[in-house]
Formats: sequence, C-alpha cells, structure tokens
Amino acid sequence: MNFDSNIKQMLNSYPDTMPQIDKLREVLQQTALLGLARHHFFQHAVFYGGTALRILYGLDRYSEDLDFSLLKPDSDFDFSPFLHGMNQELKAMGFEVDIDLRKKNAETGIWSAFLKGTTLLMLLSIHEKTKIQGIHPEQKIQIKLEIDTDPPLIHLPPESRLVKNPIPFYISSYTVVDLFGGKMHAALCRNWGRRIKGRDWYDVIWYIQNGISLNLAHLRARMYQTKHLHPDEKFGESELLARIHAKIEEVDWELAKSDVAMFIPDKRKIAIWSTSFFHDLVEHLQVVDRIK
Repeated sequence: MNFDSNIKQMLNSYPDTMPQIDKLREVLQQTALLGLARHHFFQHAVFYGGTALRILYGLDRYSEDLDFSLLKPDSDFDFSPFLHGMNQELKAMGFEVDIDLRKKNAETGIWSAFLKGTTLLMLLSIHEKTKIQGIHPEQKIQIKLEIDTDPPLIHLPPESRLVKNPIPFYISSYTVVDLFGGKMHAALCRNWGRRIKGRDWYDVIWYIQNGISLNLAHLRARMYQTKHLHPDEKFGESELLARIHAKIEEVDWELAKSDVAMFIPDKRKIAIWSTSFFHDLVEHLQVVDRIK
C-alpha cells in the first residue's frame, strides 16, 4: 500500500481556497485515528465531539481536537501505549511528529496529549513543493487529543463507523443522538466566561437542520456528572427547553460568531446569528429519551 500516494491524494482533495495548514491538520487527524485503530484503541474508547462530527458525518467546519471517551470508567487507564503506537504509525507514513503527554487531571479524569510538528517539513514529506508558498519555516501545527476516563454510564451502544482515508478503517463512536446530547452539554455547561464557544452553537444548528434528535438520557447523565443537575431534579423536555432559552439570553452572539468564523469556509452562514434566531431555531429541536 502506497501511503505516500494516499496521503498526497487526501491533501489534494480539499478546495484550493482552504489553507494548507488546515488541510494538513485534517490529514494528520485521520492518520492519527488510523494509528489508534491499528493498536486496538477503539476496543476501549469511542470518538466524539466536533471533529467526529466532521469526519464521520460531514460537518462543514474545521476542528482542531480529537476527543475520546472510555466505554466505561477506568481510573487506571493509561493512554501512553496507544499514543506510542499511533506515533509509530505516523512515522511509518512519513510524518515526523512529537507527542507531548500531559498527566491526567485528577479532578476531571481527562488525559491530554498534543501531537506537534513543523508544517513545512510535513508538507515537504508529502512532496507538496509547489504548494507551500507563504509558509514560515518555523510554523508549527498542533493537534490536541483528550480522553475522558470517567465518562457518563448512560449512553446507547456505540456504533462502528467507517473512515475512508488514508485507507478505509473502522472506529467506534457514540450514536449521533448521543453525540448531540454531548454537544448540548458543552453548549449549556461550558464555563469559559467571556470566551464563548461559538463552535458548539454552530454544531447545534447542524444537528437541528439535519433533523437529528437529542438523546435527553445521555445529556441528563452528563449534567448529573458535572453537577449541573441535582440527582433528584426533574429534567424532561420542557426543562431542557427552558434551560436552552435561558442560555440563549446569556450568550454574546457577536463573540460567538468571532469564535467560529475562522473554522468555516462561508462566513455568510453566521450573519443571521442573534438571540431571536436561536430562540426560533430551538423550536425545531427534536428530543428522544433512550437508554437502550
């Protein structure tokens, strides 16, 4: 198998208007997933978050991080051997990268790691000599990987999903209704102060536009776990809608637009964003409440 040819084909498949560093990031993300899959990581974990939505379902925004969750809580889980295996695969495909593993956060149970490399050297390794104008020799590319070792116990059985590049392979992911539940948890419960994550709300629009239901059972479990709900507190569809409408009133939508603008090719799509727009949008939200 000629991986060099496959990766070059991947890089050239993106629009010419897409910056080279963004193309390279997406190639690295999918190649990293292949490396993890080959080392049986997805027997223990699922892929979720914005990058999962882009790679598996075609979300039209770029994403920086790779987010994973164990299938069940395991405080002794060690991410390092899987990262080592992933790095071996990346190097075998011609990518010279460093892996910076951070200690697990005792409070959140999340391991973090950073895949880092020099943009110009990696593009040259794919023989893109004619398409690297304007890239500084010291420009770095970085992809953050995170794995939650203390996930919520309530989720539907994960799905095996096909990733087509750089060669076809399978990974495990939450079902799309649970992915929506997790995304709504991020939109409602992230505590970033003035740093509004417009990317979360962009993804919420995508789910609603595509008629995808939100699994309230999964959202509820996440909110219990992060103490945004009390275990005795009722939280059905009406309570969810009240919580969302209240959050919409709090958000500075101009800040939200500035956060997401750099990750989308068509800035006109966020021109409509306002408090009234999101109130109207949420009227089209579909909800299920399933644990199996």
